[in-house]
Amino acid sequence: MSRSRGRHRVRADGEAGFTLLEIVVALVVLGILLVTLSQGVRFGLAAYDRQDGMVATAGRLEAVDRTLRRLITLLDPGTSVDGDSVVGTHHGLAFRAPLPPAAADHATGVPADGLSDLRLSVNDRHQLVLAWLPHRHVLPTGPAPAPNETVLLDGVERIDVDYWGSGTWQQQWHETRAPALIRIRLVFPDSDHRSWPDIVAAPAREQVSG
Repeated sequence: MSRSRGRHRVRADGEAGFTLLEIVVALVVLGILLVTLSQGVRFGLAAYDRQDGMVATAGRLEAVDRTLRRLITLLDPGTSVDGDSVVGTHHGLAFRAPLPPAAADHATGVPADGLSDLRLSVNDRHQLVLAWLPHRHVLPTGPAPAPNETVLLDGVERIDVDYWGSGTWQQQWHETRAPALIRIRLVFPDSDHRSWPDIVAAPAREQVSG
């Protein structure tokens, strides 16, 4: 009678077996292990997805940074008789510059000097948009054609643009000469965790007289 109450029951064939309680405990432990492993795998996959998303976001922001720096660096300052070559507000910027290579490859009607009239702004769909038209050195005789638009980045609340001139940063620019520096800040919605350093660049070309 006492042997039947031991840790292992002795079956009729003489081999030792596990009690029902031991089997239940083993199944419970196995279930806990499986749940723990499953949660660990889900956590690892979620972390990988977040990291992958952060890398992709950083890549897009870096591409926008390079594009805007290049456009500002190659900005055409015009001549002293051209009028305003740069017209800037605190949330938008219009200027002349060569198109980025990716846009120029698909552009039609671009003049020999490669210049286009560009406008950088954020539309009502929170997209950072570069609108452009081939620059014409003559006054148009008909209605202006609709500009081409390239979406540079989605999910942008606004851009803050400042212009360095006369020893200070200004929020507007309407002078005939180009500013010494242009600073662009990408502002994202409060719910968005993205951020990017200010983009500051200087036009490399100087204004030509006459």
